[in-house]
Parts: sequence; structure tokens; C-alpha cells
Amino acid sequence: MGDPSVALPGGADPAARTRELRRAHAVFTRDGRMEPPVRAVVAKSWRRCARARLSPECAPGVDLAEADLRAYRQDHPLARVLPLFRDLVGAFAAHGSHLLAVCDARGSLLWVEGEPGTLRRADALGFVPGARWSESAMGTNAPGTAVALGEPVQIFGAEHFSRRVHPWTCAAAPVRDPRTGRVLGAVDITGGEGLAHPHSLAFVQAVARAAEAQLALLDPAPAGAPDTLTALGRDTALLTRGGRRIPLGRRHSEIMALLAQHPEGLSGEELSLALYEDQSVRPVTLRAELARLRGLLGAGALLSRPYRTAAPLEADFTAVTRHLAAGAVPAALDRYPGPLLPASTAPGIVRLRRRIEDQARAAVIARADPGLLADWVCGPRGADDLEVWRALAAALPPGGRPAALARVRALDEELGAGHATSPQPTGS
Repeated sequence: MGDPSVALPGGADPAARTRELRRAHAVFTRDGRMEPPVRAVVAKSWRRCARARLSPECAPGVDLAEADLRAYRQDHPLARVLPLFRDLVGAFAAHGSHLLAVCDARGSLLWVEGEPGTLRRADALGFVPGARWSESAMGTNAPGTAVALGEPVQIFGAEHFSRRVHPWTCAAAPVRDPRTGRVLGAVDITGGEGLAHPHSLAFVQAVARAAEAQLALLDPAPAGAPDTLTALGRDTALLTRGGRRIPLGRRHSEIMALLAQHPEGLSGEELSLALYEDQSVRPVTLRAELARLRGLLGAGALLSRPYRTAAPLEADFTAVTRHLAAGAVPAALDRYPGPLLPASTAPGIVRLRRRIEDQARAAVIARADPGLLADWVCGPRGADDLEVWRALAAALPPGGRPAALARVRALDEELGAGHATSPQPTGS
């Protein structure tokens, strides 16, 4: 078997594979049936697009006008490594009639550069700075799917969900904040079918790692910087302490998340009630877990009576709730890759996870921004969310409503709502 991350297996005929993929794409978009030779990563992405009622004729929209884009790019963390991207990717792209593209964590293109003729073709496609190429807006594509998954991805021709992108091939890799592990965006190379080579995927992965290394050199953890906990969208958390990244086990992840939420500290009884579904768990069990955690983090990292962290602890989910409280919904969602420790059944984590999810969902609905609503329903947390689908249908322009309204009607029937299914958008 070949590498499933590579779009075109060694020895495969690109023309024959293109015909097979176009046929598979037509079958899937017509009746939802998946046929070979669609790779697993592409099949999962197509299904996400179908759940979001995305049209295979979708076209990108420009979210950021020139003046707003200029200011946004200037302040974006990836601006600091743009010279590296240009050095490593720019010459390769220009020589091969390809494009260098960089997007943010929501899939909006920040920079698109390359050979002039290819740039003109990309401009006609809408692959331009400021355009939204998230998976929720444009379906399966390398930069949008890379930031959606947090993993490198290569997309060949008709693997793209949007038919207008079928002539293109691209490879992209996410770039993470070296201190927190948060996805900042992705670096992408886009062009013709020659990019389906395995070396293209390995190349952008290497460029992304080089960018992360440079970011770490440009912005080392300052002395006295707070510890950071990354726990959203992960079954187990990552603790960054003194510049060292420490993967935590499930129970230790839960303990640190609870302590981050309660910097004032928790008594042994409070922490036990928040951790264990079985209320008969003896205090010695909790003390043993804390002893193991102290051994992992180092002496003096945890204090007792009440239990708390010795150093300030910043968590990704507390940053999200701060943004939501300030009304900065796009910034909150940019930092919200998924629920808090989704595999955890600890009562305190379950309550906190629901509270954050409910706050984010309510803010998205209240904001009534089609892009934010589309991002929400495209993910597993929103695929069957009737209220958000209604809000999306109401927020879309009339020409874009039919697919969303169809999903509203389908969910109404599935849930037996028995009330009017159409939102009441204003205007014509």
C-alpha cells in the first residue's frame, strides 16, 4: 500500500487518476455514494462538506478589503516568518509556475505570490489575498483543510470539493505557535498536477517546521512567563512550562484544567467532586494523582491547602471566554478548535465544557455572521444544530439560502419539531 497522505501513488497515471476522481466526485455530489479511489482524508472532508450543505459549485468570497487586510497582515504572527516563506517557497514556486500562499487559522488567505501567469489564473478563481478558503466556505482544499485538521494535507485535482478548483493541485501544512501549540495558519503551494508528487507534501511540512523554529527564536519564552495549558479540541492537554512542552495524561489534564479555571485554588473535597463520577473515591486516590503530577512538573509546581498552581497558569479556554465576554467573537472562535477535553467524563470538566460551548454557540448566533455560522455548522458540533442552521439561513443572501433551508427542513423532520421551518429573513 502507498502512503495515504500522498495524493498520487507512485507510478499512477495523472490523467487516468483525474478521470477516476471526477467520476467519483460526480457520484458523491449526486447521490452521496463514496467510490474508489477517494482517499480517507478526502472522503472525510467531502462528508463534512455534505453535512454543511456546501455546493460543489461554491465560489470564494473576499472577507477582508484591502485596507483591513493590510492592517491585519501587519499584526499577524506569520508576518514575522513571511521572508522565510519567500526564501524557501517563493523561488521554487516561481520556477515551477506555482504559487506560495499563506492563510490564517480560519482559512482566510493572507498572501498569495508567484509566477505572474499563474497569479492571473488564481485571481480569476478567487484565490487572492483576503479571500475565505476555509473548508466551510470552499470545501476540500489544502490550506483550508490543513487548518481544519491541524495536519499537513495534499489535494490533487478533482479531490477538491469545488468543481472550479479541479484543475489545481495543492499541498499545505499548518504552522503552530511553538509556545502554545495553537494553529496560527498554514503555508501552501498551489499549481498544476506536478505538485501531486510526495516531495511537495514533505517540502511544505519542512517549511512549516522551519517557520515554527524561527518563531521560537524570535519570541522565546521570557523569564517569569506564565505556564500555558492547551486543552481545547484535545483529549489530553499540553502544558508549556518554562519553555518546555509537557504532554499530560487524561487525569492530569483534568486536574490542570480545573486549577486553571480556579486560580484561587480548590480544596481536596472540591477537586475530588470535580474529578470523579464515583463519589466514593477515597482521598488517598486524589493524593496519589497529585503526587504523580508533582513528579512530572517538578518540585514546587503545585501548592496545597487549597490545591493550586504555584506559578500563574494561562489556559486556552480562559482566553476564549475572555474574548467572548468582550464581544470579540471572531477572535474567540479563532482560538476555539473544539470542545474542552472532549473525551473527559469528569463532572467538573463536563460542566465547564458545556458552559464554554454554550457561550460560544450563543455568541455565534447573536453575531449573525454567515462565515462564523458556516464554520460552526461545518464542524461536528454544529452539523445537527437546528437553531444555528436557522440562523445561517437567515443571515445568507437570498441566492445562498436554499441549501441551508433544505437542512433546516430535514432537521425539523428528524427532530419532529412540528413548527415552522423557515427563518424570517428580512429583505428580498
